[in-house]
This record gives sequence, C-alpha cells and structure tokens, in this order.
Amino acid sequence: MTRNYQNVMERTIIIEGNLHELVRGEEQRLVNELKPIVREHSVTLDMRHIERIDAAGIAVLISLYGEARMAGHEFAIINASHRVSEILELVGLDRILISGEPSRCPDQPCYEMPAA
Repeated sequence: MTRNYQNVMERTIIIEGNLHELVRGEEQRLVNELKPIVREHSVTLDMRHIERIDAAGIAVLISLYGEARMAGHEFAIINASHRVSEILELVGLDRILISGEPSRCPDQPCYEMPAA
C-alpha cells in the first residue's frame, strides 16, 4: 500500500470520553465542535479511541477535511485502529487522511468529549 502522508499539524486533537465509534448518531456533535477549529488551524485528529467507523463517520472526516482545505489548512488523522485504517483504505481515504507522523501525546487532551 502506498501512502502520501501529511505534514506535522499545528494542533493535535484527541477524542476522549465514551466516544468509541464514529457512526451515525455520534457524529454531529463532533462536527459542530471541530468545524470552527479546522477553519482556523491545521489539525491532526488523534483517533486512538475510535474502534469503529461507518459511512456517517467517513462523511464527518471528509467534511472536516474539506472545511480545512477551503480555509487553507490541513487536516489529517493519526493513531487509527487497524479496523478504521482498513475501512479508510477500502474507500481510498487512507492516502489523503492518515498521517505518517509519529503520535505525540500531549500532557492534557486538547479536546474532550464527555459521556452523553
């Protein structure tokens, strides 16, 4: 598999809390929280806690990527699980979204999504 990796991003955002699936019904809050951020900064989304993704979750990633690019910024993901990486590869988004940069774990999360 050939991948074209993104550069280091200005901000790394970690999804924390009880969000383990980026699926229909779980995605809208994430979109609402992150769209303003990707319009202002290049962002790397740390998906280490996401175990599953569906079409709605893929649509979220595409939407955030599009918003960032329209604003002149970059958007990528790191630490995707094997299952999430496989799905992104199947739909051809691995080359666009998955960053090859080593994960940097900040002392405190930049973004926390508490349990509903």
